[in-house]
Amino acid sequence: MGSIGGARAMTVQELAGAIGKPDVPIQYVVREHNDQQLEAAVTAPVPVIDLSRLFEQEGDEAAKLRSALDSWGLILVSNHGVDAAVMDGMRTASREFFRRPLEEKQRYTNLIDGEQFQFEGYGNDRVRSPDQILDWTDRIYLKVEPEDERSIALWPAHPETFRDALHEFTKKCGGVKDSLLRAMAKLLELQDDDYFIDQLGDRASTHARCSYYPECPRPDLVFGLKPHCDGTVVTVLMVDDTVGGLQVLRDGVWWDVPVVPHTLLVIIGDQTQIMNNGIFRSPVHRVLTNAKKERISVALDYSVDPEREIEPSAQLVNEERPALYRKLKVKDYTTTLYDHFSKGEMVINKMRT
Repeated sequence: MGSIGGARAMTVQELAGAIGKPDVPIQYVVREHNDQQLEAAVTAPVPVIDLSRLFEQEGDEAAKLRSALDSWGLILVSNHGVDAAVMDGMRTASREFFRRPLEEKQRYTNLIDGEQFQFEGYGNDRVRSPDQILDWTDRIYLKVEPEDERSIALWPAHPETFRDALHEFTKKCGGVKDSLLRAMAKLLELQDDDYFIDQLGDRASTHARCSYYPECPRPDLVFGLKPHCDGTVVTVLMVDDTVGGLQVLRDGVWWDVPVVPHTLLVIIGDQTQIMNNGIFRSPVHRVLTNAKKERISVALDYSVDPEREIEPSAQLVNEERPALYRKLKVKDYTTTLYDHFSKGEMVINKMRT
């Protein structure tokens, strides 16, 4: 929904409703699409980790977690403590928001005075240049933590369940994030299981991203979300429980991420890759469009306090494995990330020593 200047651009939801033929505006068409493997892919054998058994001495959940992080950089989690009612409530509230009249959704726009872009609010990514490839998605992006930094005026008042649903979903998913960060520290044999949690800091930021992918008449040409790595510590994602589309890149091949109802998908982010010195890596992933079905997802992006610095843990640096990344301030990294994302570039490769 962003614009470089002048009149407000149409939302993707508006475009999807206005297009009466199998065509899309040129700014959404992927360049060199024949090289993008937009056809159907094989489903990735991503294991489902039973979080309730992850720290048991008996069993193989920890080994499954290690294998998944080494192979895919993401995992599916079951028995995670987020009630099905909480997940369904958040998904339903998100879907109902996107079904509200456009005029109502515009009250929460991410364009100040119709032009100046802000990250929070309803819309899409900032348009930085006329030749930028746009994603076939609308979203509402909100800071949820620290709680005293919430811009409640941007939180939808309708449906009336939205604000409470998002608060509850955020609170429950925090425990999932902490458990997995502790499990990763144990796998890496760090001296303190809370190493990654401590690195987050007292003012760590969490953003919620509710994304709506309308039906698209040309899924062979258009991405729902372009290939990228997450700039987070981890992303906890509740995908649509009936419609797939998320894919992960491994060894030059795109794989479908399986849809397993009421599981949560956890994706390793660049900040973790830096802090663990490249042992567990942030995967390149994307979202495809669908000609017949709309799709909804809700993600929580967890990030280190933007005023803090991160670098590879000294416990994971030695002569055989020197530090792969330089020390950097998180807010500077985030700014660089968004600049590169709009160009379809991976910023993590530019952070090496």
